[in-house]
Formats: sequence, C-alpha cells, structure tokens
Amino acid sequence: MEKRLRAPHRVAVRGRRGVGRNAVAWAFTAAGVRVVTDIGSADIQVVVTAETLKPEDRAMLRVSIPTLVVLNKADLAGREPGGPLAAATRRAAQIAAAAGVPVVPMIAHLASVELDEQDIAVLRTLAAIPVDMTSTDAFVAADHEVPAAVRERLLARLDRFGLAHAVLACADGATAETLTGALRALSGADRVLECVRAAAAEVRYRRVCAAVDELHRLAAETRDDGLAAFLASDEVVVAVMAAAVDAMEAAGLRVDRWDDREAHERRAVRWHRYAAGPVTEMHRRCAADITRGSLRLLGRRR
Repeated sequence: MEKRLRAPHRVAVRGRRGVGRNAVAWAFTAAGVRVVTDIGSADIQVVVTAETLKPEDRAMLRVSIPTLVVLNKADLAGREPGGPLAAATRRAAQIAAAAGVPVVPMIAHLASVELDEQDIAVLRTLAAIPVDMTSTDAFVAADHEVPAAVRERLLARLDRFGLAHAVLACADGATAETLTGALRALSGADRVLECVRAAAAEVRYRRVCAAVDELHRLAAETRDDGLAAFLASDEVVVAVMAAAVDAMEAAGLRVDRWDDREAHERRAVRWHRYAAGPVTEMHRRCAADITRGSLRLLGRRR
C-alpha cells in the first residue's frame, strides 16, 4: 500500500497528428515527468491541441482522471493586439471556459532546445548583419554570410518566432546558457508543469482515500479493533485532511492554514457549508475531510 501511495504519477500525453504531441512529451520527460502511452495506466491526462478543440480532442476529455489541455503552437496564434502569445492566452481561457478543464498555451519545441557556443556565434552574426525574416523561404534563400544550410538547420530547431527572439537576445549579449533558459521560459513549459503538479495533488488525495477505504474494509472483515482504532486516530484523520487541503489548494481554492482554536473552528464551519453546496463528489469528500480534521485539531485545543 505504501508503494502505491509513493509511486510516481504517470502522465499520458495524447493528441491528434501534427499538433506537437511528441514535443510536449519530450519536454515532460526532460523535466522528470513519467510519460506513458496507455491511458489506462495513467494518473493524469494531457491532451495536446493547436488552434482550438476538435471533436476528436473533446472525445479524449471524457475520462475519469485529472486532465488538462495544452494549446500548443502558441507562436502561431495570429497577429492580434499583444502578439501571438497574448492571443494564445486569450484563446486558452475561452477553451477552458467551454471545456471545463485547465488549458495552457505552449510552444513545445522551444522547451527542450539546447544551444551551444557555435549556435550563439551564428545568432550574433545574424544580429550584426540582418537577414530577411519575413518568411521562412525568404530567410533561407537570402544572400548572407551565414550559409543557407546553417540557417535552415537553425530554423528547423527554433522556428521563425523562436529564431527572432534568439537573434534579439544575442544582440543584447545573451550566452548559450541564458538563451537556452530564455527560450524555455518563452515555451510556457513551466506553467504546464505547474498544472501537472496541481493535478498530481488530486491524484495523491485519491490514492490516500483509496488506501483508507481499503483499510476500513479490512478492519471490518477481520474485526481488527486495533486497525479500526488506528484509522480513527487523530494522526490518520489529520493526515487525510492534509492531503485534502493540498488537493483543494491545487484546484485554486484557499484553505486557512492557521493553527489556532479560532482558525480550526472557522475552517470546520466553512468547509461543512461548502460540502453541502453544488460541488463535485471529490470536492465534497475533500471538504468533509477538511471539516473532520479541523474538528479534531479543535478538540486538541480544548
């Protein structure tokens, strides 16, 4: 049981052909996330799309595990006020409101780009001697000191948006290390990983609940009074509450963490009322566990 609770969270990365699913999966793997191909063995699902949700994408959302959508190719979101990234952020918010799941814009191919000093030298030359970057064809075909084959390879790695940012950064004195970090920040990978970590808090809570439920069944079947007493102890009740708090905070809700009598009473009342409202079953159970744990902590203060 402890092994199940501590097992790494498995993330299934899914998406239609051509949306950059593999690039997103590579970015996750590079960040230490365990990526799986079988949705049946996954704890968390990431659906990769581009531009908007297609019917095939919406079908993928109909699963019982925590899910988020990556709106990839954010650099191609169009010429709108604020630039393509601002446009992608607005579009992500619209999709999230319609689909009911978190949606995060990303430029996945920039997340795992590694640049060396030779690349920096080429980029500095492009900064010093400007080249036509109005289109990919114009960039490669232009007469320039940097050979066309070198420009083509650089374009394949960075694409036009990343390349433009890289040239400007090198004009300002960027090094291979700082530019690699800047491109990763531009990719949006860190925000996507934050959402995966938030989903992992829900997974941890579900695992804790499953383990506690299993132990309750075992105690009832074997009439083990010692196990039943352990499950009813303050330590277990407060530990379950802690997992519930993490899950609720990861969902964007604020939980009062003050450790005094008034805070415990206030928290118990608030989450008891919350559980009675129109919320999901998981949030209702979280609220009940927070209420129960708060009452136990309140009892210790008397």
